[in-house]
Amino acid sequence: MLDKIKKIREKTGAGMVDIKKALVEANGDEAKAIEILRKKGQEKASKKSERTTQEGVVMSYIHSNGKVGAIVKLLCETDFVARNEEFKELAKDIAMHITAINPKYIRPEDVSEEIVEKEKEIWIEQLKNENKPEKLIPNILIGKEKKFREELSLLTQPFVKNPEQTIEMLIKEKIGKIGENIQVGEFKRIEL
Repeated sequence: MLDKIKKIREKTGAGMVDIKKALVEANGDEAKAIEILRKKGQEKASKKSERTTQEGVVMSYIHSNGKVGAIVKLLCETDFVARNEEFKELAKDIAMHITAINPKYIRPEDVSEEIVEKEKEIWIEQLKNENKPEKLIPNILIGKEKKFREELSLLTQPFVKNPEQTIEMLIKEKIGKIGENIQVGEFKRIEL
């Protein structure tokens, strides 16, 4: 049991007591215990999401070819957390993700209606050319719009280092671990 606790602690950084409770709840299954810990981290994150973020760091990442890079402002509640290495590493990972994947917005709701409307016109033409039934088109458009917004938005993109996790999930996991609200303030990607 102690070996499992140590292994899970290395992977998640969660507290020993929390890990033991999760292992008991998961009947000793490591993967299930990790999932339980992640869900609890998500719950903690949603409780903290209303707290103000006035501190933070500005972090950059430049790709090894020197032709593309990104800068991100990652916000937290206190200067103590802003100086934390794990917080800085999160900011660096997000900057690297932005460099690699090139999101245009932070959240899906930030995508302008003008851009979505232009895409809808194209989708409608494509669906008509595919002879989709007229009554199905509105539902298909809803799905296409959701996917389009998510693909353009940083928080809903699969994390480049772990595609099973979105950037939002990564941040919520860190909120659960660090204990403070964390928000992406803004970012910029530059490419030659």
